[in-house]
Amino acid sequence: MSDMPASEAAAPQVSPNNPCPFLRALVAGNYVGGHIVPLPELTGTIGRATGKTGLAGADAKAKIFMVAQMANGIGPFSQLRSLTQGAILDELRNGPLDKHGAGSRILDQHAVVHEDEIARLATFGKDYPNPDGGTERGLSASDIKTFMAANFQRAKDEHPPSYAILHGYYPLLMLGEWPVLLDIMGKGDGNDRYLSVAEVRTLFVERRFPDRIVTLLNA
Repeated sequence: MSDMPASEAAAPQVSPNNPCPFLRALVAGNYVGGHIVPLPELTGTIGRATGKTGLAGADAKAKIFMVAQMANGIGPFSQLRSLTQGAILDELRNGPLDKHGAGSRILDQHAVVHEDEIARLATFGKDYPNPDGGTERGLSASDIKTFMAANFQRAKDEHPPSYAILHGYYPLLMLGEWPVLLDIMGKGDGNDRYLSVAEVRTLFVERRFPDRIVTLLNA
């Protein structure tokens, strides 16, 4: 058996039917496989990336497990398959967590990254003090909340009847995306904690994590 670290071995191909930027980076870095990943393995891997331990770590993993369990379907057969086999990462598109145009639109249906949508994301942010020095563009929790509301409103304006139905469901979907990304990849503390736009771009375009997250994943 090779002693090569997982992230240095040949990585599986990232499927366009995996629309989650964080999961796409996990697959590209060979931290998890690109097809079926057992829920305990997926939960443990993402849990390491949070850097949380003890009760906070257990709470984070419980939430991750619940989201992963419903990613491929919420029906009884889908739930049983997820529990016994795992999450199917290359079959997530059009699943229960797919926002169908009500998300950021940075990554389209063909897994093409749209730079103009990254630029739009930046307009919702501000310049924050970078712990590494200087300042950089980022989004705080309140900035992200405004951004998500604008995303939904944009989709609702384009397709009023269908997105009106999603009004109560959409906020729940979004709680598992950008706020979680802020929690894991954010810089700074408290109200000054922010998600770096530059790091978001690297995550989407290069499918690569910041070095501090890589360190946690390899721990």
